Amino acid sequence: MREICLRFPEAVELPSWGRPSFRVGKIFAVIGTSPERWHSLVFKSDPEERRALIEDARFFIPPYAGASGWLAIGIDPPKTDWVELAELVETSYRQVALKRQVALIGTRPFR
Repeated sequence: MREICLRFPEAVELPSWGRPSFRVGKIFAVIGTSPERWHSLVFKSDPEERRALIEDARFFIPPYAGASGWLAIGIDPPKTDWVELAELVETSYRQVALKRQVALIGTRPFR
């Protein structure tokens, strides 16, 4: 996850709530939702995709941040679809980054 998150323009890793968080001014991804779910990614979902994601059993509403449009998905390395996680992180990044930062990655998927 670190490799995916840190390739976005101006992204940095800082600990928050005892967990790795990735920021571009604002947080766009957090690893772990709670001690019971350390192996998960918390991300800002696209409002238009949120309902469909929630219907997928792999996604869940994380404590505290869920009310603000954030979702989470478990990370299980042998079964993880890293392309899908990269897309979720990119969507989250695009929602919180400044326009000039988003312009650095353009309109194409940032992989």
